[in-house]
Amino acid sequence: MADQKDRQSEQLERHYKVRQVTDIQASWTEQERGGEGRFTVQLILDNGVEEYILQPDAEDLQPMLKLFAMSDHTTFDLERKVLMFSNLKTE
Repeated sequence: MADQKDRQSEQLERHYKVRQVTDIQASWTEQERGGEGRFTVQLILDNGVEEYILQPDAEDLQPMLKLFAMSDHTTFDLERKVLMFSNLKTE
């Protein structure tokens, strides 16, 4: 019975590699003098266990930062590249 639970746990772990976002660092880099720049958002996962860099479009950055501010708990699925914002207030 314990062996079966271990196998199920391993299978689930392979399908989902989710880490808590414990800190973020947003930055903007000039690409060309007077031209458009590029935004990056560095996700610090599980207090530095892993890091991941997102490169959102300027249109996506503002709503993304608002969701980070509104969320009590944010996670990132490294396999599927999905940010998940939890405990959002709907009012």
